[in-house]
Amino acid sequence: MIEVRHVAKTFDQFQALHDLNMTVKDGSIYGLVGPNGAGKSTILRHITGILRQDEGQVLVDGAPIYENPAVKSRISSIPDDIYYFPSASTRDMMRFLKGFYPRFDMARYNALKDVFQTVKETTPMRRLSKGMQKQAAFWLSMSCRPDILVLDEPVDGLDPVMRRQVWALLMGDVSEHGTTVLVSSHNLRELEDVCDHVGILSHGTVLIERSLADLQDNVVKMQVVFQDREAPALPPDLEVLHISQVGRIHTIIVRGSAADVTTRLAVFSPILMEALPLTLEEIFIYELGGEDYAVREIVL
Repeated sequence: MIEVRHVAKTFDQFQALHDLNMTVKDGSIYGLVGPNGAGKSTILRHITGILRQDEGQVLVDGAPIYENPAVKSRISSIPDDIYYFPSASTRDMMRFLKGFYPRFDMARYNALKDVFQTVKETTPMRRLSKGMQKQAAFWLSMSCRPDILVLDEPVDGLDPVMRRQVWALLMGDVSEHGTTVLVSSHNLRELEDVCDHVGILSHGTVLIERSLADLQDNVVKMQVVFQDREAPALPPDLEVLHISQVGRIHTIIVRGSAADVTTRLAVFSPILMEALPLTLEEIFIYELGGEDYAVREIVL
């Protein structure tokens, strides 16, 4: 389990992280989202042991990560900018990584050649396109058999077919080997398909951290046609996050379960009433749009 406790980090008078707390459970796929400059890459660099926090703790199973080779050997990461030696090929990087990862799986490395067959393992990585470099990074990282895989905008540059293939491989590792995946992305639609927990960052701190099930059970979109054209006065204790009207149809976003909200609105004897599922983007807009403008912008 990854635990980040009250972490703060300052660079030249700029506070990048402030009292940041988050917990990533074993065997989960945790999505980390937020606007540019929110601190996503900074906290990922702490979790991979690249940076040392000014305050707080960053732990894996209770052990600190920074300057701890035993813990680092359990973590593999794919940053937004892929690292490789200037003249190294995928095969050269494989040989390099084998010296750091005791569970490096050559059988899997060879098996993944068929998945990433457009990547020639003897071609210098600097000559590969961005998408092919990302494929090579996944090929190498998944061959390391890490307990924890940290991904920063992981499928950026991949075509739709390869994106689906990569996510299928990752979810297979989670279900079969209990791999923990921590992924930072701006693509909430994609995270909705793969993540079971989500944390949202803004101004260097986590605003909210919940399971997707909790988020989706707690907000409902109601489309209602009332007897009169205008909506009646709704009960003050009904927590309405947003209301809009097109013709006679009122769209009401309410915090609560669909069953409870439907029962509450039924007292107005509406002509038509339907509860609709919200996408993850919509949930964040209505839950957090009022909290921070940058957060609202990132999910529109």
